[in-house]
Amino acid sequence: MAHDESSSETALEQLIRLRVSRRDAMKAALAAVASAMPNVSVPASSNSNAAQPSSLTFAEIQHGLDGTHHLPAGYTAQVLVRFGDPLFGATPAFAPGKADAQAQERQFGADNDFLAFMPLPSAGDVDQRGLLCANHERSTAALMWRNMASQRAQADRSAAQCAHEMSAQGMSIVEVRQRHGRWELVRNSAYNRRITARTTRMTVGGPAAGHPRMRTRDDPSGRQVIGTLNNCAGGVTPWGTILTCEENIHFYFLGDPAQHPEAAALRRYGFGGRLFYAWGRHVDRFHLQKEANEPNRFGWVVEVDPYDPKSVPVKRTALGRFKHEGATTAISHDGRVVVYLGDDERFEYLYKFVSEGRYDAMNRVANRDLLERGTLYVARFEAERMHWLPLVHGEGPLTAANGFRSQADVVIEARRAADLVGATSMDRPEDVEPHPHTGNVYVVLTNNHRRDAHRLNSANPRPDNRWGQILEIVPPRVNGAVDHTAFECGWEFFLLAGDPEDARQSARYAGPVSRNGWLACPDNIAFDREGRIWIATDGQTEAAGFADSLYAADTNGPGRGITRLFFNAPRGAEVCGPCFSPDGRTLFIAVQHPAAERGSTFETPSTRWPDFDAERPPRSAVIAVTRADGGEIGR
Repeated sequence: MAHDESSSETALEQLIRLRVSRRDAMKAALAAVASAMPNVSVPASSNSNAAQPSSLTFAEIQHGLDGTHHLPAGYTAQVLVRFGDPLFGATPAFAPGKADAQAQERQFGADNDFLAFMPLPSAGDVDQRGLLCANHERSTAALMWRNMASQRAQADRSAAQCAHEMSAQGMSIVEVRQRHGRWELVRNSAYNRRITARTTRMTVGGPAAGHPRMRTRDDPSGRQVIGTLNNCAGGVTPWGTILTCEENIHFYFLGDPAQHPEAAALRRYGFGGRLFYAWGRHVDRFHLQKEANEPNRFGWVVEVDPYDPKSVPVKRTALGRFKHEGATTAISHDGRVVVYLGDDERFEYLYKFVSEGRYDAMNRVANRDLLERGTLYVARFEAERMHWLPLVHGEGPLTAANGFRSQADVVIEARRAADLVGATSMDRPEDVEPHPHTGNVYVVLTNNHRRDAHRLNSANPRPDNRWGQILEIVPPRVNGAVDHTAFECGWEFFLLAGDPEDARQSARYAGPVSRNGWLACPDNIAFDREGRIWIATDGQTEAAGFADSLYAADTNGPGRGITRLFFNAPRGAEVCGPCFSPDGRTLFIAVQHPAAERGSTFETPSTRWPDFDAERPPRSAVIAVTRADGGEIGR
């Protein structure tokens, strides 16, 4: 399948050899050596935060699993907007279990994921004002509709239900404002907008635009697409646009991929497994035998201008096609824009895109097409260094002899191109974020229980990895400025997640974490104004037995890498999209799919968060977390 840096070393020997961090290199090596010796264990983590040198001052909460959310003492959470809440005047209120695609086009979407807060000028009694941009990754049929407990029932969803689901995915842009410490949605704001899988027309940009593999009966030009779907994480560009990312595209297309003219390409993207949506029963473009090229039109990064509700989103194909988790940007030393990208699947790859043009801070319009042209790279990790390998048509194996006749073929089949150049397979690359102060790049790898001892590599050293890890890439400096365009960088482990008191997990942190401070399955991250990292998880219940959560840690100083538990989600929910208001006094969290667990249904969910109303099912929602004293989050 994917290329691996195979090694004859055992996982334990690799852990001994690898560094957890530059600052604690010697400490990590000694701890790993000790763990390898008979009858010697790694020193137990502290059970108290009092002795920890963290700059974070909140009272750490406890791991747990129940039907509601939890925060430290002195913090409150306000439910700001929920699935189905009206965004415009004369829009129907949320109607549980009712299929109404037209109404959903004007309501907040389902299963909110990535969040971005885009500031607006404030005046009068408004403390803060901005646009809250939220991805809507999916819709959970068993919690959205009645009588959906069985897979058979889900496969037989009606045309009206499928249309509603298509309208529930995509993105919401809503104006929010804070008055006297309390946030509110500005219904009917001129900025409010729904971007959906069902109706929103988009332009195809970059090398794949107009290519024959992008053309359909409805779009013979190959340059116009209706909709975006499975929008997971994303990013914000320096010129104030949003990058929203299409992830698990293989869940949406009915038909037999083995009988498709691009069967091998579909197989490389996971087509042929379980379907989560029945859209292809009612919409021809989601059926492989009725519209062969439609799958190639998804799996991209989409650029959206939140400040212009009439703007047309653009699918930026130069950034490659795969199961995008996020797309975060940095300005390099020479003004070029770099976008870091993860392909969220086991054994997939880490990428970056380097623009051809340079960022102009004084000319927003001139920056709008910076992502149209540039070079896509994929990562290969070695023990001490990592390398960025170009994915350019005509270079190395990316030639017509291997089926790549143009750069369009390279980006449409970015995974296969990465296979051929020898990229390092990773344990589910999700969020990839440059640090706002240091420029170091944090790579979040969620887990990979399918990796065995024969498929280990430097960056993914644990077999049966159910806990995940976070890497830190250290780009070189040029005259003191970070060179994000560099072909070669240093790297290290920021942490190896898991329980440090269970030697079988080989977890490593840069310092002692409490019994509530260790984590599993890191997913999305954010940095606050102080440069501290906030880590959201996805899958802790399966890996560790407690709710998905949000943790925080310093990234430098004596508290570096000492994670502390700040927030627990209600059961069945994933913690997504943490982002801060510009003053650092509000933390926005997307709580996605509460009650989404085995046996939980619309009629009998495992929790009814956030309404706790017997007449309403659980709903994804965005919460605004503030301190009771109005201070900065975490301090």
